[in-house]
Amino acid sequence: MLKINSALSYLRVFVILLLLWQALSLALKLPFIPSPADIFANLYGIFVSDIAAHALFSLWRAFAGILLSIFIGVPLGLCMGFYKAWDRLLSPVAYFVYPIPKIALLPLVMLIFGLGEASKIIMITFIIVFQVIVASRDAVKSIPKETFYSLRSLGAGNLDIFKKAVIPASLPGLLTSLRVSLGTALSVLFFTETFGTMYGMGYFIMDSWMRVNYVDMFSGILVLSVVGFLLFLLIDILERVLCPWKSK
Repeated sequence: MLKINSALSYLRVFVILLLLWQALSLALKLPFIPSPADIFANLYGIFVSDIAAHALFSLWRAFAGILLSIFIGVPLGLCMGFYKAWDRLLSPVAYFVYPIPKIALLPLVMLIFGLGEASKIIMITFIIVFQVIVASRDAVKSIPKETFYSLRSLGAGNLDIFKKAVIPASLPGLLTSLRVSLGTALSVLFFTETFGTMYGMGYFIMDSWMRVNYVDMFSGILVLSVVGFLLFLLIDILERVLCPWKSK
């Protein structure tokens, strides 16, 4: 019943946004604000032939960046939270690099890794990985020390403590940090896809804009929004699977 209510809630919000969009289109009557009906008719006609490949490229890049951020950020964050020496060594590095606007590093990343897939995935990773590191570290530090003492008194080693306490305690904070950084990551993905590629929703949207094809442009914006929604939905599913106690 809860899942049905959630689906109905999403559908209700989607319908309200469509109605507001339709009202704005009718009120302004501007060529660069087409109606939702025009967009859906256009998507029906060109999605498979023109947009699907761009959407898959963008989805792959975002997913690869998230996965790489988790593989790098989670072990570092957990070790920084658990071992004081790791924290003293790596926290200053994270605090110094994290505030740098990552988009400013795009020219350097492209010079080093080229204009292909690697530079786009690395830019997404740069944005997400520091939030993952900090969230994982802080989640471990928030665990009461008595928990570790109790486990050690029962004969648990560091590996057992990580499996039974550290990792489960850090998962909610990790997933929250992914949600927070996902919107920025998609924005940077859109920007990077306007350089050195002919595939991706960023390329499709900007190409449509340059061709003064506003229906295609809005179709691309809508598809990119759906890509972001699917990634958010994936994180929610992961939370239900990995943190079942939160939904009780």
